[in-house]
Amino acid sequence: MDEVGYEYLRLQLGLSSFPVERPARVRPVNRVLLSPGEGLQVPKSVAPKTDDPVEHLLFALKHEGINLQVLAGCMPHVSGAGLMERLRAAPSSLFLRKACYLWEWFSGQELVDLPVIAGAYADLFPEEDYVTGRSLKIPKWRINFNGLGSAEYCPTVRRTPAIVRGMSGDILSRTNAFLESLGAANADRALSWAYLSETDSSFAIERETPTQNKAETFVALLQQAHENTELTEDYLADLQSSTVTNPFEKAASFRHEQNWLRGGGLRGAAGVTYVPPDPALLHRLMPAFLTMANSLPANTDPVVAASVASFGFVFLHPFMDGNGRLSRFLFHHALCRSGRLGRGLLLPVSIAMKRNETAYLAALQSFSRPARRLWDVSWLDEDRFSFSFKGAPSVYQYWDATSCAEFGFSMAEQALEVDLRQETDFLARFDRMAKAVNREYDLRSNDLHLLIVSALQNGGTISRNRRKQLALRVQVEAFEFIESLARLELSAPNETSQSDQDESP
Repeated sequence: MDEVGYEYLRLQLGLSSFPVERPARVRPVNRVLLSPGEGLQVPKSVAPKTDDPVEHLLFALKHEGINLQVLAGCMPHVSGAGLMERLRAAPSSLFLRKACYLWEWFSGQELVDLPVIAGAYADLFPEEDYVTGRSLKIPKWRINFNGLGSAEYCPTVRRTPAIVRGMSGDILSRTNAFLESLGAANADRALSWAYLSETDSSFAIERETPTQNKAETFVALLQQAHENTELTEDYLADLQSSTVTNPFEKAASFRHEQNWLRGGGLRGAAGVTYVPPDPALLHRLMPAFLTMANSLPANTDPVVAASVASFGFVFLHPFMDGNGRLSRFLFHHALCRSGRLGRGLLLPVSIAMKRNETAYLAALQSFSRPARRLWDVSWLDEDRFSFSFKGAPSVYQYWDATSCAEFGFSMAEQALEVDLRQETDFLARFDRMAKAVNREYDLRSNDLHLLIVSALQNGGTISRNRRKQLALRVQVEAFEFIESLARLELSAPNETSQSDQDESP
């Protein structure tokens, strides 16, 4: 077989870990190359010379980075004696030290009778390749554990060009500056729109239109994101209960039964699109997940923290209902806990997610599809299924969150540069038109609002239904005047001045 490194270990050892995204394969090249669509191309002279798992392990650590899912599966198959033999020959080898540390981690055993370990402390996750968390020194191996989580639960985020651009863009500082530039009155108007539209979009993603009571409850929930409350089982259960109206679905704790998701309209087992961890594994992982989510904002880019918290929560699916909405709340919770977003401010990311539902689904499916293949699902009758997990718990413990974080940065950017700016432009256009109309005509305030909104939303034309509705209260010339103003506004770039903002009604 051409595969080497992680993909070789996964296939040769029959591991249940997800397929390696950028598999290493022997190719007729003269140096190691990362090729889009091809993965890692490896010259024969660099590839492992034997089928010994230790050789492929060391190759992978050197050339492919850290894949915790594969490492968790392969370490029980790696000879501790074989590692020790190599370590005695090269006690300063960084990759041997990493391998020994990871072997102890995943095998649950300890290596003894060590040689004197030399070499400077080195990070498990190289800073140039990964977004990292707090550093914990492991003196025995002179390794710094600097993952985003812990040994019990640890997503990884690679520093792809999109991630690097996102982190350098400092979206939260730009959001603070933009809203401050509007002045207090217009910032309040923009944020009122943002909270309501974020609520509507979060429900719309789940194909639901919230009642007024549901909408008000969710707006209040979003406002709680700024309270810097530590995530606990009790707190999340309270939040879940506040967003679910069915009294039978309100949770007092994390679920104690198997959950699953269905989609596509297919019947039986074929319609089950995702199966989260069983209750026993869920209750083992949730404390570690909560520890990660509570500590990330202090030392990690806020959008990365928001992405791994939001997606990690929905992949674990700790409640029987309400997980999607809560996962999007956790995105806001992480942004606010970072301390870098002004109190009361909001990036309406769910609006961007609703507009980009295909990309949102792709980010979710980057985990849900390979996880679903690890479950045998049998349809019993009506709404009853039998579930049998063929995989290892490590697939839920260690996952590559890179594509989810890239999506998070994209949505945060759009929330500011498209949604907040467009709504602010709309408000500025509305204000200018309202002033001009009020100078010429005496219209009811509600009628004026309806007509301006209709004209701006319909390319400068007031709908026939709106004209008919208001024909007995609005002069024909007023309709035409409003349409002409709207066309002028829509044909020119919006240049909102501070004076416009200060004089707005």
